[in-house]
Amino acid sequence: MVPHYPTKRSALVPTLLYAQDEVGYLSDEVIAELASRLDLTELEVRNVISYYSMLTTKPRGKFNVQVCTNISCMVRGGEEILHHCATKLGVGHKQTTADGMFTLEEVECIGACSWAPAAQVNYDFHENLTAEKMDRILDDYKKKATQ
Repeated sequence: MVPHYPTKRSALVPTLLYAQDEVGYLSDEVIAELASRLDLTELEVRNVISYYSMLTTKPRGKFNVQVCTNISCMVRGGEEILHHCATKLGVGHKQTTADGMFTLEEVECIGACSWAPAAQVNYDFHENLTAEKMDRILDDYKKKATQ
């Protein structure tokens, strides 16, 4: 992957995403390995991880539910969708359900303002959400995991 970028540092975010997809989160070992391969310090890698909400150093559930509550989504019910998800899943912000299926996260922006309120589950976008639509979405992911 690194040869496709002008500098090793440019490959950091895509490399972190790839590693996170493979391991499930960015462990201390992954951070040390990537820092070494990209000629960066572990602190430089951790600083980038702390900036992006899609990167995590803690294990997440099989499905990471990110509900946007930034201005467009907030005005159109994003906070209500987040509260609905928390009630349905029985977890709060950055918490994982007891079965390890879902992690719920409030995020600042997922770039879907025109279709607010919106959420992202792993890499799938869901827009124009209502509580009923969110129920169907969560139920569908749960069914997928048990098939």
